[in-house]
Amino acid sequence: MQDPFHKFEFETTLRFLKKHLPKKGLILDARGGPGRHTTKLAKLGYDVLLLDLVPENLDFARKQIAKSRMKKRIQGIHPGTITNLLRFPGNSFDAVICLGGPLSHVHPAGMRTRAVSEMLRVAKRNAPVFISVMGFYGVMLALTEGWPQEAGQRKHFLDFVRTGDDYRFVGKHYCHFFKLKELESLFPRGRAKIVEKVGLEGLNSSNLISNRFARKYTKAWKNWLEAHNEICTHPTLVDASGHMMIIVRKK
Repeated sequence: MQDPFHKFEFETTLRFLKKHLPKKGLILDARGGPGRHTTKLAKLGYDVLLLDLVPENLDFARKQIAKSRMKKRIQGIHPGTITNLLRFPGNSFDAVICLGGPLSHVHPAGMRTRAVSEMLRVAKRNAPVFISVMGFYGVMLALTEGWPQEAGQRKHFLDFVRTGDDYRFVGKHYCHFFKLKELESLFPRGRAKIVEKVGLEGLNSSNLISNRFARKYTKAWKNWLEAHNEICTHPTLVDASGHMMIIVRKK
């Protein structure tokens, strides 16, 4: 069962998927993890192919798909990385999604460019491509409550501020935190048209504060969600969000 903060992010994502996806077709869930989006999209009537790098994620996804009784909608569950989609011919998918921030864990920067190029390659002409990443300003807004120990390590913290690169994410992993203009720059104008940008949490980037607020002030939380839906595409809110999503169409 998700807490209000993570449910909030998922439902914002889903709202924009429903807005921009074609009415039917084959979707690539690129680096789809345990298959949450795969299962949801299958229930909405789409055919989905799931790709992920982690065997445990794929095993979990298979179990969840079996429980959902949506196996007939799943066109494949494959191991693989978003930087190399050569197993799929160009113009294969009616939509491509890469959600939850996997692009933020790709290193170095040139490989992030390659991953975006691969996702555009396998999408059909005019197909939507949805990519969400971790936001730099969002994590800075949440840092004083969520990760004060990060700021206590002077060199590590100031290097992060200068580059957006965190080599100690959750203690030992790599993560790149994006600014909106940087994310936009990954999409060459000749290959993709930016359709919409979304701050998936908007100003609600601290899960600790958000969950307390949601549980203590139920009516206020409901009103906040309504307000979020009105303002989450404003560029300032996109840049301030813990996760931001960009939606493009392949030219």
